[in-house]
Amino acid sequence: MVIYTLQSILIFAKRSEEAREFLFIRQNVVMFCLHFVAFMVLYLQMNQSQILFFYGEQALYLAATLIFFRHLYPKASKLAINNMCMLITIGFIMVTRLSYDQSVKQFQICVIGTVIALIVPWLISKLKFITKFAVVYAILGIGLLVAVAVMATVTNGAKLSLTIAGITLQPSEFVKIIYVFCIAGMLSKSTEFSQIVKTTILAAVHVLILVISTDLGSALIYFMTYLIMLYVATRDWKWLALGFGAFVVAAVAAYFLFAHVRVRVEIWKDPFSVYEGSGYQVAQALFAIAAGGWFGTGLYQGSPTEIPYVDQDFMFAAIAEEMGSIFCICTILICMSCFIMFVNIAMKMTKNFYRYVALGLACTYAIQVFLTIGGSMKMIPMTGVTLPFVSSGGSSMLSTLIMFSVIQGLYILRKDEDDSFEDEEYYEEPQNYR
Repeated sequence: MVIYTLQSILIFAKRSEEAREFLFIRQNVVMFCLHFVAFMVLYLQMNQSQILFFYGEQALYLAATLIFFRHLYPKASKLAINNMCMLITIGFIMVTRLSYDQSVKQFQICVIGTVIALIVPWLISKLKFITKFAVVYAILGIGLLVAVAVMATVTNGAKLSLTIAGITLQPSEFVKIIYVFCIAGMLSKSTEFSQIVKTTILAAVHVLILVISTDLGSALIYFMTYLIMLYVATRDWKWLALGFGAFVVAAVAAYFLFAHVRVRVEIWKDPFSVYEGSGYQVAQALFAIAAGGWFGTGLYQGSPTEIPYVDQDFMFAAIAEEMGSIFCICTILICMSCFIMFVNIAMKMTKNFYRYVALGLACTYAIQVFLTIGGSMKMIPMTGVTLPFVSSGGSSMLSTLIMFSVIQGLYILRKDEDDSFEDEEYYEEPQNYR
């Protein structure tokens, strides 16, 4: 894991196309070696032949994903493809370790999602009219969130999912992509005060519906994404200040309005005081992180299953216990590498709509990573969001695959706009927006 992460950083210093390509191939070799070793350990521990067949299916999937993305889209970002596959590999290993049945479902959704994701870059690069439907995006996104608020059943204090024909989906995971397109479309038209008011109203409606559904983790992601997009579009600090002020007021209001928010704040302050009750989950996560140390206890040598909902909310703690803090730090660095590349792509786009889309997706991704890792470490109150690509969750997996494919489409679009554009420009240090 350390070798792979170092290679992700060293790529920024490579100027030669051949040197970068060689480094990408070495990353793939390291990824497949990690995957092989981990599944051999799982096989020896579980002693089930189906693990070997499952490993083979996953290895074929990873190889096919790398081949298809690179051959269908020669101009795609190879680093983004590699990082995506590496994070998926970590998810395969950990979800299989925690629940084989759940890992099979996760794998099936991953395969379906990848097939869909392979189409997205082509759609982004060819369908130029997608920049003109901001209102349509708003209607579609708000409609889906209203459907959840009205028809979804309450799960752990929040309305999250809809079940259609036996398939359970979490619409907010997909709406966050539509939401970014909506905000990008509105802000790219104008940044005059009247337009900002309209955009703010649309964003507020999305967030308020999520609050009514008590899906406060998603509400926070939507709010922070809009605030950053607004600031970048206007370059006016007053909007940032007003946004943070509104966030403080909303946080205080949520504390008094929602009982489960008060419970989560109480857990955050001192989980051990309510260890036998509501604080058990966070306390066990802290025990797991501490038990893992720098190098981890090893696969199947820890007790991550003692954490309730570990495969969804506390996957980071499970990784820390059995794979170690060094492995976790590397995982965070890989996520940061993805974020930096997304932002760098945003800065290279010539059209405001595409620039804001790339920035919005980058913020959505980074905020979600921060919320799940911060909640696991008791840095912030638990929000119940998943770690993209790694945690168990079909909707999260599918939406993140689409998100990465949209970014790839923008990357390809920018190269098509300027044939003289060089790969190494994407690996330079990010420039200042101003």
